Amino acid sequence: MSRIGKKPVSIPAGVEVKVDGNIITFKKDKLTKELDTKGNVAAEVKGSFLNFTAKDDSRQSSAFWGTYRALSNNIIIGLTTGYEKNLEINGVGYKAMVKGKILELKLGFSHDINFDIPEGITIVGDKSGTKLSIKGADKQQVGQITAEIRSFRPPEPYKGKGVKYSDETIIRKAGKTGK
Repeated sequence: MSRIGKKPVSIPAGVEVKVDGNIITFKKDKLTKELDTKGNVAAEVKGSFLNFTAKDDSRQSSAFWGTYRALSNNIIIGLTTGYEKNLEINGVGYKAMVKGKILELKLGFSHDINFDIPEGITIVGDKSGTKLSIKGADKQQVGQITAEIRSFRPPEPYKGKGVKYSDETIIRKAGKTGK
């Protein structure tokens, strides 16, 4: 039995959930998200709750049961409150600026990095250009975009220069010792 799968997903006011065979459709205002269960679990809407049941008693079915419950809960949270990740840029001359649908990063290379901001993601930077806030309705997409931006210049352990998550701690190494 899946402990997570047993819990019903609460559907808040303003979010419309419809189950059509293997596809669950979540809708709020203009945003629409779909989740395809591929026939691994059965879902039904009872009042203001979305319930999942496993197809059989196998271990694989139990894993899918909890997974699809968690994915649907993440979609509902994304539609109502959204997801946000924050990045910090450390280093002399390192900064980021949002220009329309392009994020321009200056990270100590001989050239600027122009990152195209995908649809459904908003990136907001502060005036100094050292802090970025990535927001969106899709948890996976927000995490992926944040990881891609961080991968341009990951933080190094000696001076801590680079792009890091705001809640990340960099374990510093001691440099060379002089005579």
